[in-house]
Parts: sequence; C-alpha cells; structure tokens
Amino acid sequence: MKIMVAFDGTNVSNEALKIGREYATAMNARVYLVMSMVGGPEVPRQEFVKHEHILDFAQAQFMEAKIPCETHLSVRGLEAGEDLVQFARENEIDLIIIGVRRRSKVGKIVFGSTAQYVVLKAPCPVLSVK
Repeated sequence: MKIMVAFDGTNVSNEALKIGREYATAMNARVYLVMSMVGGPEVPRQEFVKHEHILDFAQAQFMEAKIPCETHLSVRGLEAGEDLVQFARENEIDLIIIGVRRRSKVGKIVFGSTAQYVVLKAPCPVLSVK
C-alpha cells in the first residue's frame, strides 16, 4: 500500500504526519511525504533548501519508526491541489492524508482550498485531518 501525506510544515500537516505514521504501521505501507511549492522555477534557492530540510526532518520520524518513506518536493509551477492530485495519479497512491485548516466560507471562495480540491479530484480515498 502507498500512502501520501501532504506536508507543508504547519501544525495541521504535523497532525497529518502523526496519522500517517499510525496508518502506515497498521497497513504495512510505504509513505510518500509530498510538499508542493507554488512558483515553479522562480522559487528562490534558499526557499527550496529550507523546505528540503523541513521534509528531511519529517522523514526522520518515519525512518526512526522503521516505516519506508520517500520525500518529494514538487516545484512544477502548479497550484498545490493540482500538484498533489497529479502526484497521486502518477504514483498510484492508495490513500492521501491531508491537513485541513479552518477557514470561513468567504475565505475558501476568495483563496480556494487545497484540501477541498484534493478531496474532490483525487484518484483515491482522502483522509482529512484537523
């Protein structure tokens, strides 16, 4: 089984990491930690390096628990939701775990919602975490 944890370093994505470890242990699954950076090639190198370190730190938690884990920092220039769904399709992911931030209805209309996009467009089940 392949589990993708959408990770961006926020508190809610840290909760998704915890759930990802529990599910991976219970299902003997491989975990893919995926972070999407909007901006594509224009992302400054120091931002890229910073996010790689955040992913490495998160991966270490899985490695300590002896859970197979890969990290992927995607900088394709897509919106985060599109990027995550595309990654799930390309890698035949069986389950996506994503954190959901509480936002007003107006905030979702104006800014959109990565989690909402993933839930609606994903090729597999999605577990949302608050």
